Amino acid sequence: MTDGRIGQAEGFGDLETPCLLLDSDKLTANVAGMRDRLDRLGVSLRPHLKTAKSLDVARIAMASPAGPATVSTLKEAAYFAEGGVRDLIYAVGIAPQKLDRVGAIRRRWGVDLAIVLDSVEQAEAVAAWSRGNGDPLPVLIEVDADGHRSGANPRDADRLVAIGRVLEKGALLRGVLLHAGDSYGLSDPAALRAAAEAERQAALAAAAILREAGLPCPEVSVGSTPTARYAESLDGITEVRAGVFMIGDLFQAGVGSCGIEDIALTVLTTVIGHQRDKDWIITDAGWMALSRDRGTARQAVDQGYGVACDLAGRPYPDLIVRDANQEHGILALRPGSSAPLPDLPIGARLRILPNHACATGAQHDRYHVVVNDRLTGAVWPRINGW
Repeated sequence: MTDGRIGQAEGFGDLETPCLLLDSDKLTANVAGMRDRLDRLGVSLRPHLKTAKSLDVARIAMASPAGPATVSTLKEAAYFAEGGVRDLIYAVGIAPQKLDRVGAIRRRWGVDLAIVLDSVEQAEAVAAWSRGNGDPLPVLIEVDADGHRSGANPRDADRLVAIGRVLEKGALLRGVLLHAGDSYGLSDPAALRAAAEAERQAALAAAAILREAGLPCPEVSVGSTPTARYAESLDGITEVRAGVFMIGDLFQAGVGSCGIEDIALTVLTTVIGHQRDKDWIITDAGWMALSRDRGTARQAVDQGYGVACDLAGRPYPDLIVRDANQEHGILALRPGSSAPLPDLPIGARLRILPNHACATGAQHDRYHVVVNDRLTGAVWPRINGW
């Protein structure tokens, strides 16, 4: 193939591979589309930064440089607080051992950092810490929308009220928080709309229990990219937390939350060999660069470890990363495909669309920024760790 789909065009040949590319035009368009959708539904967006882990991306995603935003680690909380973000939710159930760190972040940067919990035991630890440190920690009670993970049953009045009463003894109950994680296993639009409505109803049920008990519940926070895409009503909800929507990945494309053309993240890789008797193309992007996530294997279309694209981001017909070792990617056609295997010589560059943006991003410490499929020269740092 000699039509310009291979080679060192547009400066990509100057980068060491494998490395992470981020299309800022697609990122910006994805954020604008979600914000417009939520505006029409009458709720605010509190973007989840666990996928991006980058202040440069956060400033595009947030309503203002001060936030609001959601994080999944206290390292993220400190990083974004240092960068000027002042309104954060740490949306992972709190461990009592982390309360000193939460307090330190709040004091050092003057950030309104809220935490989440779903048990009386956690509430007791938070209330005691708040009293002892003179810092009433803001808390949201995590509610289980669909049996996917953690959270209190949305109709378990005894548990919800008991947690709220304990928090009254020192902390600040701010509301309820839900994540409809089972929506990631769906792809039918009607089922996704139903999951979004079930998430909303669970949130309203839990909020009503707290309010009827005389407990405060000013915030009713829900969040997943699929339900944010498919919700038909968000009446009674105050904010939506979603994150992967801004970058997209093959798994979300399989769910129906984005199109492949919307995915803003790719891994740049170089062809380093061939096994011509097996119709394999070998690259230098193995699972250390792509991650070992194989989430699309459970979907209608198995994308292997990623979809191979030319330097303009156009997928080669049926060419996927069929297998991956630590530093080797094995490109081959999908089983049963009649597409021609592209002629990609040693040294050719190509881009791989990831299965899971969060997992692939976690293998890298920076984004090389692309606009109109050309490198801009900008490098945006990203963080990893806890």
